[in-house]
Amino acid sequence: MMDWKREAVDKLRCYEAKRTSLSTMEEELRRLDDAMTGIRSATSDSTPVSGGSSTREDAMINNIANREELRRARRDAVRWVRMVDAALAVLDDEERLVLDRFYIHRQKGNVDRLCEDMHVEKAQVYRRKDNAVRHFTIALYGNIET
Repeated sequence: MMDWKREAVDKLRCYEAKRTSLSTMEEELRRLDDAMTGIRSATSDSTPVSGGSSTREDAMINNIANREELRRARRDAVRWVRMVDAALAVLDDEERLVLDRFYIHRQKGNVDRLCEDMHVEKAQVYRRKDNAVRHFTIALYGNIET
């Protein structure tokens, strides 16, 4: 049985890292593309090693496989980030702030800062967090009942 709220909270905790991964994957793809242009093609006058390929051919095959795998991972990450962005966009400013402070950019003293910023007591901050998680979960998955 899927725990939708736990899944939603896990997405919030991973959100910043996933967004960052889009940039790092793009940079790694550029590096692999540059490396591919640097791999010289195999020469036809060399004698192939019995039962194997040349080091250059291996490098080309590995580069191609790595680029394909990274492109697949990037497509998945883009979909993932878009999905979370869309769910966050449904929330109001206060709900986004609470989820950001509790999960996305969690820091020591976040509850006390929220109490000060929102002019409420801790119990109210936690109730608002629970409501924001519920709203985010519904926006993300459409239903939180299993």
